[in-house]
Amino acid sequence: MPATAFDAHLRGRAKFQVLVSASASLRPYISCVNLIYALIAFLLALLLVLVGITRVGSWLIERRNPAIGSFAEIDGARLHYVHVPAPENPDLPPIVFIHGASANLRDQMIPLRPLLEGRAELLFLDRPGHGWSGRGPGNNGTPAGQAASIAALMDHLGIRDAIIVGHSFGGAITAAFGLEQADRTRGLVFVAAATHPWPGGKTSWYYKLTTVPVLGWLFSETFANPAGSLRIVAAATCVFAPNPVPEAYLDEASIPLVLRPRAFRANAIDVEGLYRHALAAAPRYGEITAPAIVISGDYDTVVYEELHSTGLARDIPGAELVWVKNLGHKPDWIARELVVAAIEKAAGMDRDLPVIARTVEARIAGDRSGEGVCVNEKAPTAEPELAPE
Repeated sequence: MPATAFDAHLRGRAKFQVLVSASASLRPYISCVNLIYALIAFLLALLLVLVGITRVGSWLIERRNPAIGSFAEIDGARLHYVHVPAPENPDLPPIVFIHGASANLRDQMIPLRPLLEGRAELLFLDRPGHGWSGRGPGNNGTPAGQAASIAALMDHLGIRDAIIVGHSFGGAITAAFGLEQADRTRGLVFVAAATHPWPGGKTSWYYKLTTVPVLGWLFSETFANPAGSLRIVAAATCVFAPNPVPEAYLDEASIPLVLRPRAFRANAIDVEGLYRHALAAAPRYGEITAPAIVISGDYDTVVYEELHSTGLARDIPGAELVWVKNLGHKPDWIARELVVAAIEKAAGMDRDLPVIARTVEARIAGDRSGEGVCVNEKAPTAEPELAPE
């Protein structure tokens, strides 16, 4: 072989060996890149599966829980409501019911309508963004904004004024109604209300996450529905604890409606913003002039009853606080006769609420549902002169 050809051959072999050596050194990097691509592909596939599960799950929820009332356009929001007209000779003024977080109009209508129909004009509504109501473009992300929308719905239906009954988060809206719509307020009934700032102002992590732009939307469109479906029975247990969850409650009250992405986001925005609203609103509760009744159990595992309920009794002039021992977060279901009596008293009737409360206590004294699972945490700032013994 000529020298020049031999030299070229050697140079070629040297280059080949360099390439082989370089390829060997890059092999771990290439494997890592391939692993990253495979992981990204897996995550995208998982997200698509979860989106599909959420869409199908939401469709099934809506099929099983159809709208049962009428709709009205209120300031750009399509609100869903059930309006029970006044009887010929009502013995009570009109009554408006405001449901709490994660709920809809059925949550109060099922236990209370049978006890009040034929006695008064009744209005049950899905709060903006909840149940079958749209959120709308206005200020419906705040309790004050929702109170204004409720007042506008009353105008639409020709209800001049009413007794307002609010449960849990609905209590904050009830207080806002009493402040901003004083001339429309015949009386206020607070049922296991959430109305005051609490230590730290924290809420569950998934509420905070859901309010984060983009990431929150992605969470509500993928994980919220399947994860919520797995947790909904346990959550209901702690909402009612220590009292047992009524048979078929989740289905009858259509609670799964909150697991649809839009409703889940609206609920998260409401709950996450409650602390900021309460900071501004609570110092003004002394301006409320309507008769007010506050009903609270002493074993509420959802809100700090010794903070919110005692705060209402302290801050609203003339408010009456009624404690019920061994009662959880759902007096509207477990102590419905007490809630009706409170409405009657707010309307001016003579009702001995403590006596009725003792009757409820005797009935539920042995309830122990959720014991060891649902924690009845106490707020460190409880008012000892108002808190239950």
